[in-house]
Amino acid sequence: MRLLLVEDEVKMVALLQRGLAEEGHSVEVCTRGGEALEVGAREGFDVIILDWALPEVDGVTLLKHWRSAGVRTPVLMLTARGTTPEKVTGLRSGADDYLVKPFDFEELLARLEALARRGEPDAGAVRLGCVVMDPRRRVLCKGGREEPLTPREFALFSALAKHPGEAQVRARLMAQAWGPDFEGHGNVLDVYVGYLRAKLERLQVSDVAIRSVRGVGYKLTVATDESS
Repeated sequence: MRLLLVEDEVKMVALLQRGLAEEGHSVEVCTRGGEALEVGAREGFDVIILDWALPEVDGVTLLKHWRSAGVRTPVLMLTARGTTPEKVTGLRSGADDYLVKPFDFEELLARLEALARRGEPDAGAVRLGCVVMDPRRRVLCKGGREEPLTPREFALFSALAKHPGEAQVRARLMAQAWGPDFEGHGNVLDVYVGYLRAKLERLQVSDVAIRSVRGVGYKLTVATDESS
């Protein structure tokens, strides 16, 4: 796993770095909350290990910021604050799990592995460039960020994703997303394409796009398809 450890206690950082490295995991460390604010928003971490009491910005504030920014990387709070109200605050702020210091290292490993599995896309997920569509949870994922899809958005994106690089006629896309008997306005397709484009933009996807094909409909392009 690629882990981000946000912890300011020097001895604890050394202990966790050594133990996790011996288990084959990669660990990046932030010792200040201000630094972690930006680092935690990066994609690519499997799990974030987060202390509560940190210089500059505390762990709960960090959590709230990440979640409001769309960061969905699993977070394990690892802190000496162990009262029930404190646990509830941590979990309601966006933590996926909570472990109180002192702790058993084997339990920490087991919890990290469980959180990493939870963050993995379904086996039936479709990867298009840097973005993954998870059909089980009906979300678009890039790194640790996710954008949920409504049933119509999911059906439309699925129809486009089945034939990347190929122009799809409007009537076929409408039938697959709304059913063959749909009698609504044709511009609803353009509206929903706009919704999908906005979600790809929020995920900062640069190698996947939904392009208009004049007189035909739309096509989904992936990286090398862009010139076609």
